[in-house]
Amino acid sequence: MATTVGADGRVRCWWPGDDGAYVAYHDTEWGRPVTDDDRLFEKLCLEGFQSGLSWLTILRKRDNFRAAFRGFDIGAVAAFGPGDVERLVGDAGIVRHRGKIVSAVNNAGRAAQLIEEIGSLAAYIWSWEPAVASAPPAGKESLPASTPESVALAKDLKRRGWTFVGPTTVYAFMQSMGLVNDHIAGCFARPECEAERVALLRPRI
Repeated sequence: MATTVGADGRVRCWWPGDDGAYVAYHDTEWGRPVTDDDRLFEKLCLEGFQSGLSWLTILRKRDNFRAAFRGFDIGAVAAFGPGDVERLVGDAGIVRHRGKIVSAVNNAGRAAQLIEEIGSLAAYIWSWEPAVASAPPAGKESLPASTPESVALAKDLKRRGWTFVGPTTVYAFMQSMGLVNDHIAGCFARPECEAERVALLRPRI
């Protein structure tokens, strides 16, 4: 099943099911273009934390993550030290995986370096947007796990010292931040996201 009809009569992608938080995320966030540095950094971090888990698990803990990581302010997280890592490892409101926590702190430092080099994390991220928009996926089987662009971006991030940024993680990030529009054909949100992408003033390096 590629799409479902919700209680509100809207046709949407199958994957949020009938969970209210997941439906709201699908309707108002996923696939809508983002150019804010801290939000992009937050999503890269949370995609890393999701590794081996479901996105819904992370979504339900997102407010806790935001509180624990100072709103994912890049400068603030880059300044975290060993004491902050221990605080986070002991925080039952988030995913207490030491490796992923250390990775998030490391990646904040790498993001700060990118901002110093290029001017913004957004300009760097959006430079990896596919040159040609993808066709509307017909169903789950037509959604790729990764693309040449996500492979290339993951490789470059790793070259720059980022961790927990494999091609699949990076493609999920690109989908959610609107670098591609992977809402299923027929989903009400697809044309809305596409209109936002068309109107977007893309940050440039």
